[in-house]
Amino acid sequence: MACTLEKFIHSLDPRALPRVLQIQSGIYFQGSIYEMFGNECCLSTGEVIKVIGFKINKLLASICENNEVSRFSTKVELPLNFPGLYKVVADKTPYVSIEEITRKVSIGPTRFGHPCFYSPEDIKLSNLTIKHGEQITFNSVEEVNGMMAVNCGVVRNNQSHSFTLPLSQEGKFYECEDDQIYTLKEIAEWKIPKCRNRIVKLSNTLHTWDSSNPLPENFDGCLILTPVYEVQAVMKFRKDIVHILSDLDVEVKDITDCYDISSFLQPLSLEDVFERTSKEFPMVAEIMEGPSGSQKPYNLWHTGKEIVIYKKYQATRVLASEIRSDSPKRHFLIPLSYKGKFKRRPREFPTAYDLEIARSEKEQLHVVATKAFDSPHKELFSVSVGDQFLVQQCQTSEVLYEGRKKVIDVLACEQILSDTYKKVLLPMYMEGGFVEVIHDKKQYQLSEICKEFRLPFNVKVSVRDLSVEADVLAAVPGLQFEEEITDSYLLISSGSNPVESWEVPVYRLNMSVHLLSKDVQTVVPPATKTIVEEISEEQYYMVRRYENQTLHPPPRPPKKPPTLAPKPVFAVPKHGVSDVLQAPENSCVDTIKKLCSNQAAAVSESQVSCQNDLVHCENKDMTGKTTVVDTSVIKDLTNKGLGNCEAEKEEEEEHNYDYVDENIIENIRKVFQDATVRNKHALSEGRR
Repeated sequence: MACTLEKFIHSLDPRALPRVLQIQSGIYFQGSIYEMFGNECCLSTGEVIKVIGFKINKLLASICENNEVSRFSTKVELPLNFPGLYKVVADKTPYVSIEEITRKVSIGPTRFGHPCFYSPEDIKLSNLTIKHGEQITFNSVEEVNGMMAVNCGVVRNNQSHSFTLPLSQEGKFYECEDDQIYTLKEIAEWKIPKCRNRIVKLSNTLHTWDSSNPLPENFDGCLILTPVYEVQAVMKFRKDIVHILSDLDVEVKDITDCYDISSFLQPLSLEDVFERTSKEFPMVAEIMEGPSGSQKPYNLWHTGKEIVIYKKYQATRVLASEIRSDSPKRHFLIPLSYKGKFKRRPREFPTAYDLEIARSEKEQLHVVATKAFDSPHKELFSVSVGDQFLVQQCQTSEVLYEGRKKVIDVLACEQILSDTYKKVLLPMYMEGGFVEVIHDKKQYQLSEICKEFRLPFNVKVSVRDLSVEADVLAAVPGLQFEEEITDSYLLISSGSNPVESWEVPVYRLNMSVHLLSKDVQTVVPPATKTIVEEISEEQYYMVRRYENQTLHPPPRPPKKPPTLAPKPVFAVPKHGVSDVLQAPENSCVDTIKKLCSNQAAAVSESQVSCQNDLVHCENKDMTGKTTVVDTSVIKDLTNKGLGNCEAEKEEEEEHNYDYVDENIIENIRKVFQDATVRNKHALSEGRR
């Protein structure tokens, strides 16, 4: 039966792709030319196309009154990046089975992909009864004992109970109210069910209204959103992928069951190619849809270009973020073959516990306090702004607490005075602030840093990579190396002139190819090239999430005694923080003397054992790599003397030691959630 393209796409289950459609009728017929995204295609009556994918391209919005379209409202187009935050209004129409929910509602691994429903009737399971009105969270869809089912959960008395519901489970299931707020893009990707519209309420506009805004001024009501999909399709006699909007006035008929689908070209994504067995490589392919971007080699790989894919493999990259106090930060994946050089930059430590984590056997950590701390115990040291310390080790100490002795964890340090050193103890729960003082002027290769130091590690480029035309890292004032990751890559070269091959990321490059039945002229790839890859904020969090799935979370720092709140200290430091970061001669000389005297006896022993001794970090987030004990810095400090003792001036940038920088949306979300909790509490108090 023929239907409009819009109706067909709105009801199409992505799991049923690909589908073969025949054009039946419409305003585009008899050889009319349809142009979309720079691709011209002829949609004549009787034409056959293979739909290989679809995604929401834009949203049509109408002002909503009483869950219906207002009589005075006209539909306006809203791009997915339209500013604003929205609350999702629960759909009043029930779903009649679990199968219908899985077919129409997005269920996935992220926090957006866990929809919640309730049933007006009790659901009795073998080991659990779901009460009517109880919120059921849908977590994932998978096969259980040969049957497809949904992994679900309910929360009772702050405890989560897991169970499965088969797709055959019938009944009425209603959407639960959703207290979260979302961007339009998040709603389009996760919160618009198939075959249904979505009503949303504007919560925050994020910008001031102007005449270009399609919504009325001061609008704070509800909108009915209707998605318009971009359909990716393959045509019979074309070697590229065409893009068609679903609201095109064309009628189509699904003829998949009676058509030889293999007669079409088979587009493969890089993920599809990577899933092939290693024996199938190398292979020759033709690009059907090239990657975007002006960076080499992506600007050379256009539609119709022949390429050779030599092999698939895993490669190491260093995940780095720009050091800056404001948002957004830039993020990079740097190959270990990067030929530039780096110099160290100071790190910031918010607590004494962070000093213990960053402490290394390789060199003594020298820091200066940027925040005062008044110790509640006379046995422990009170810190003033500008105090300098050499971090020693973690240990325990007895303190007098409410008239009784108590053993607590402390950090042993040496305070650097003008002409001597004083042993002090800092509580591990101390909430202070410290900045590292750098004495090391050496320039390091990336591979050296990963081998010799713990990550995270702050640097700046001192010598750019001369093997590339433009080194994107050279213009960044400061970088924090966060961790080493392992990612999937394909080794690809041009088919016509294979003078160089490139490592291409599988999961971050949108490129479609189809395989050619050609023999590869040479199975040995030409010289391999790598690039520094700048990734988006979303890609950054995806990389970190997948990388950290196998890691244990870092240990929580010790809690501060609840009754021992520190008093504000208004001590005037003997010298300012900026003076300390310049490492005055007397402090620097004394520090080096101290380092040398303490470590001279260990140098000869370290030289023998450093090849075998590996310092394993307990927390991968902080190290990312096993570190080899070395004495190069100790030797360097011993030999260079006063001339190289000045710490680097780092005045041009503020440094952020945190991994995650909260953006405006998350801040608004937090404020919104706090307000929601307060309102609920006030309502409950009022009822009492």
